[in-house]
Amino acid sequence: MPTGIVGEFLDLKAETDADILAMQCGDFYEFFADDAELVADELDLTVSQKSSHGSSYPMAGVPLSELTPYVKALVERGYRVAVADQYETEDGHAREITRVVTPGTLLETADDDARYLAAIVREGDDADGPYGLALADVTTGRFLVTEVDDEGDLRAELYRFDPAEVLPGPRVRNDDRLLGAVREDLSGSVSVFDAEAFAPGRAKHAVREQFGRETADSVGIDSELALRAAGAVLGYVEETGAGVLASITRLTAYGDGDHVAVDATTQRNLELTETMRGDADGSLFETVDHTVTAAGGRLLREWITRPRRDREELNRRLDAVEALASAALARDRLRETLGDAYDLERLAARATSGSAGARELLSVRDSLALVPALADAVSGTALADSPVAAVLERIDRERAATLHDELADALAEDPPKTKTQGGLLRVGYDGELDELIARHEKANEWLDRLAEREKRQYGLSHVTVDRNKTDGYYIQVGKSAADGVPEHYREIKTLKNSKRFVTDELEEREREVLRLEEARGELEYELFEELRERVAADAELLQDVGRAVAEIDALASLATHAAGNDWTRPELADERRLDVEAGRHPVVERTTDFVPNDLRLDGERGFLIVTGPNMSGKSTYMRQAALIQLLAQAGSFVPARTATVGLVDGIYTRVGALDELAQGRSTFMVEMQELSNILHSATADSIVILDEVGRGTATYDGISIAWAATEYLHNEVRARTLFATHYHELTTLADHLPRVENVHVAVDKRDGEVTFLRTVRDGPTNRSYGVHVADLAGVPAPVVSRAGTVLDRLREEKAIEAKGGARGGGGERGGFTGTADGDTKQVVFDLSSGSFSESDDAESTAAGAPGSGGGRNGATPGSASDGASGSAGTAETAGAAETAESAETDRFDPETRAVIEELADVDVAETAPVELLSRVQEWQERLDENR
Repeated sequence: MPTGIVGEFLDLKAETDADILAMQCGDFYEFFADDAELVADELDLTVSQKSSHGSSYPMAGVPLSELTPYVKALVERGYRVAVADQYETEDGHAREITRVVTPGTLLETADDDARYLAAIVREGDDADGPYGLALADVTTGRFLVTEVDDEGDLRAELYRFDPAEVLPGPRVRNDDRLLGAVREDLSGSVSVFDAEAFAPGRAKHAVREQFGRETADSVGIDSELALRAAGAVLGYVEETGAGVLASITRLTAYGDGDHVAVDATTQRNLELTETMRGDADGSLFETVDHTVTAAGGRLLREWITRPRRDREELNRRLDAVEALASAALARDRLRETLGDAYDLERLAARATSGSAGARELLSVRDSLALVPALADAVSGTALADSPVAAVLERIDRERAATLHDELADALAEDPPKTKTQGGLLRVGYDGELDELIARHEKANEWLDRLAEREKRQYGLSHVTVDRNKTDGYYIQVGKSAADGVPEHYREIKTLKNSKRFVTDELEEREREVLRLEEARGELEYELFEELRERVAADAELLQDVGRAVAEIDALASLATHAAGNDWTRPELADERRLDVEAGRHPVVERTTDFVPNDLRLDGERGFLIVTGPNMSGKSTYMRQAALIQLLAQAGSFVPARTATVGLVDGIYTRVGALDELAQGRSTFMVEMQELSNILHSATADSIVILDEVGRGTATYDGISIAWAATEYLHNEVRARTLFATHYHELTTLADHLPRVENVHVAVDKRDGEVTFLRTVRDGPTNRSYGVHVADLAGVPAPVVSRAGTVLDRLREEKAIEAKGGARGGGGERGGFTGTADGDTKQVVFDLSSGSFSESDDAESTAAGAPGSGGGRNGATPGSASDGASGSAGTAETAGAAETAESAETDRFDPETRAVIEELADVDVAETAPVELLSRVQEWQERLDENR
């Protein structure tokens, strides 16, 4: 077992469950053994060797003043880092662990985003919940607690806040499935903490000690699970030694009653904060974020991901956005002033933790100086009577001015980065310090003039006076003049071109300077700590100012975007409705020549079945409806000519999912789980977006699921719903369910060219244009051509020729040819089974004949494919079939032949039922007239 410095390191490491230990050794923090190699690999440090009683151990170190960036880098990579500081004792010095820095308790972060530490508590083994959840951002002092009903709500909140570190309670940590799901959803780490910290008695005591005995009741927290989670977070912050408990001054309860439910799936599908690819660029937040402060960006992000249901609050925000949008000059002046503000919430946390330096306190001073400037920017403008002025009125301006003046009187204008070398405070701030500074400067002045005096007195040349850690103060004389120095010079070192000397007087002056430096440093640092504690005592004031700055910044950001992009104020309606005129997608409109569309959802028209080709804009149309709803309930203007928005309690989406095979879930399983969540969670006050349901399984299964889900949403849930589908069978539901209506994305087809108009019109579409989309996507021409041929045969309910796969049968490279031996097969597609079967007679069966599989259940075996993209060997067969068909048709009079031709051209699968019935009636009338 090693002893000495390495042994002490390993003993201290054994006391903590941290991944890495940084131990102070004089002016360095050192890492030994495995920790040294790990840190060297992660941070590219040089590894040396430390000998200890016959053994050698890897060693790496960083200077005392440079530990913070190294710890930050390690923690951001998921490591827990313990720090052991050195302190003096009667026998010399000792070391002890003073703090453990974890992903959730890291203060020194340059990231503007919130950095949450979360705790989760569940009672019993019921995975359905409920769950207690607490979230603390130690960088700002924000502290939120709630109770959620089930796992879906829990995962939605965790996804929304994206905590850097999660503390699962005893029941949760033993649930491997849930813990795996949490790890899957989050980018942060999961840490095991003392189970006793989650116990009801201990947790409640921690909350009372932090916030006061009656606080939990006064803010409406009656959930024991929520309090247990809160107590665990407080215990963890205290145990890690972050020192920020003093900045956590407010206990905030939040719940679903005041906010719109937006689950994790919906947040991803609507790309609120990142795109499906994981990029921030292209998200809704990135689109509307014009904030100029870090705190403003955090608040705006919260508004986007946690829309409100409080009509009064939403109208207050909308009033403020309207005022800011219309007062361009005042808004610009306000934003210019805000741009000079620092992150006061985080500065307050740094002050309370004792980690703020003089430069941070200068940032506090400069930010407080902006309060009257912000008031001046509002006063005398159209903003003076708006909610913007009311936000500023929440600041205690007298206290803010007092603290600003104290800091202005105390702090030097350009303080050093370190806190112990002096120069932190202004001359005149403290009389005793001023006296020490004067004596220290006088002593330094004697040293500064020493070289000139020695040259004059002794006739020396090449004389300098300097100082280093090894030799202290010394007189350095060039070798050419070194033999002429006076006798009282004592040589201490010979260099290549010079010699160094000391004198008794110089040593005495050095001792005086060192005493004065030490006294000045100690007194100045003591005064600085008092000043920092003074700032920490006003942490709540700084948080108030910081939150006001953030709110004005977020409101100004929304106003800036609204004014620059022709957005309009939504009218918040009492009834359940979403009525949008010329609505647009807030993100897509930035990059394309967007075609606006109207939308109406209300009590009579509450369920829209949306049909139309792929790539025609169905998904954009539905997503823009959800985003307009969400923006309105975030307090924002919306991209539309007009919008009347009834408030909802939840926004739910189901959009095409990727396979999650690594988690044992296929596309269809994910689809069904998302559908299940919607059917269980949505209410009559919700809005639901379904972009295809049932497409991941066999055709009849998919239609059945989509049909049943439509009926359930319409009859039982009664949520306002937009349902895009390629199952045109569903469009018939509009004839039977009173609130169901059909809309479609229009297509213009002329001279064989297809144009997607991006315009939504009433009624169902008549076809899907999937082959055209394949062509647009760059699918090889032979494939597109063959697909068109097969599609035509299916529509005509005729047999399809299955062609062989040999490439060398005379066709061009990449084309379709006959089989290797030239044979072809006639096959029939059976819709019910979703498969092809071989036809015994290519020309015998007519549509709907017994055994033919005709009608909606299969294609009728008829003549061979027309050979447009087929092999040469089929031309005669196709021609004979066409001749037979022509001869059969010639038996009828022209009017009857016309009806037969029209009937042959009808696409039954793509024609709306009402239109089809109308045409059948017309044909019957025409045939009756010719009898």
